[in-house]
Amino acid sequence: MGGGHSHALYLPGTSPLHRARPQCKLAAAFLFVLAVVATPREAFWAFGVYALLLTGLARVARLPLPTLARRLVIELPFLLFALFLPLVGQGERVEVLGLSLAREGLWAAWNIVAKGTLGVATSVILAATTPVPELLRGLERLRLPAAFTTVAGFMVRYADVIVDEVRRMRIARISRGHDPRWIWQARAVAATAGTLFIRSYERGERVYLAMVSRGWTGSMPVLQELGATRGQWLAALCLPALAALVAATAWGTRP
Repeated sequence: MGGGHSHALYLPGTSPLHRARPQCKLAAAFLFVLAVVATPREAFWAFGVYALLLTGLARVARLPLPTLARRLVIELPFLLFALFLPLVGQGERVEVLGLSLAREGLWAAWNIVAKGTLGVATSVILAATTPVPELLRGLERLRLPAAFTTVAGFMVRYADVIVDEVRRMRIARISRGHDPRWIWQARAVAATAGTLFIRSYERGERVYLAMVSRGWTGSMPVLQELGATRGQWLAALCLPALAALVAATAWGTRP
C-alpha cells in the first residue's frame, strides 16, 4: 500500500521504536492516551510523569526534540480556545495578574492544555516513527474494516497528486494575468476548484479501471508480514501499563 510513498511526518530511523510492529504502537498509543484522559486534573505530578515518559520515548527513538516541539503547534487553536475559558467561566472568581478569572475556567483550561498536549505529542511520536502504509497495515491487523484502510491509503497516496495539480493550475492562472489579491477575483478560484474536482474524479475513474484490468480484487497485496510476537506486545504495552499505574495512583491519592 504505497510502498514508495513517504509521508512528511515520518522521520526515518533504526531505533527500537521504529522497528516495533505498527499494531503494537497503535494499541499502546491509544491506551496511553486513555490513561492520560482518565487522570484527575488536580494531579499535576502525574502529567509531569507522562511528559517524562514521552520525552524518554522520543530519546529512545532518536527524534529531535525541537522538531517534535514545532509539530505541536498544530494544537495552537485549541490552546487559544482554552485561554478564553477562565474569562467567560461562571462561579467563584480569583485575581490573577490583575484579571478576574473563574476558578472552574482555570481548571478547565489546564485540563485541556495538559491532556491535549500529551495526546498530540503521542500522535506526533507515532507518526514520526511509523510510515503511513505501515500504520494502515497496523489498523488492518487490529481488525478495522478493510474499506476504511483502503480508502485512507488511496487518500494519502493521492493527496500529493492533488496538491501538485492545484499548484500547476495556480501557475497557469498567474501566467494568464490572474492576480489573486482582491475579493472580486474569487470567481476564478471557485472555477478552479470546480475544475479540480472534475479532474480528480476523472483521474480516480481511470486509476480504478487500470487497477481492475490488472487484477484488483478490493485489497492491496501484502508485501511484508507484520505479525507481532507475544514479546513484542508485552514490550509495547509497558508504556500504557506505567501510565495506567500513574493514573490509578493519582486517583488513590486524590484529596
